[in-house]
Amino acid sequence: MKQLPNHLTMSRFWMTAIMMVCLSIQFESQANQTIAYIAALAIFIMASITDALDGYLARNFFGVTSFGKLMDPLADKVLVSAAFIGFVEQGSITAWMVVLIIAREFMVTGMRLLMIEKGIVMPAGPWGKIKTTVQMLAICLYFFGLIWESPYLPMPGTAFAWWLGLGAAVLTAWSGVVYFWQQRHTIWEKED
Repeated sequence: MKQLPNHLTMSRFWMTAIMMVCLSIQFESQANQTIAYIAALAIFIMASITDALDGYLARNFFGVTSFGKLMDPLADKVLVSAAFIGFVEQGSITAWMVVLIIAREFMVTGMRLLMIEKGIVMPAGPWGKIKTTVQMLAICLYFFGLIWESPYLPMPGTAFAWWLGLGAAVLTAWSGVVYFWQQRHTIWEKED
């Protein structure tokens, strides 16, 4: 029971894999395809809930662990990156936006590992939290675009989803710039 937050964190990796199967599988029947997309969206929402829940439980009841500090943000980045890559495969989002998002996530994760090695825990800042919220909204809208995709009834929010995806990419890049700027002295200080 003591490891519940860490188990919730690890469950996001499994949920990400199942979400990707549901997102990538191709059915002949539009009805079956829609069910697969709805399942992928439901799994994404459940995984997002575990993200909030594991942090809350760790901070308030079970204690924060080194494992959780490392794996929680990694599980989040795998979930978000996988969803955006799935949308590239579906032709819903432009690849350069996803490359920008994933590159920032790798860079900030690398910087966090460097900071941990120096004994500094780098918490999420306000730009990072805004970025995460916009990414989650964009992912949900892209799922809705796939669910209601039809040659006869195009979803009116599809263009909005594209703009939100662009906003997510720009905010993701900007939050990375802010993180690096705030930690520039620590990153570049000489080792003894």
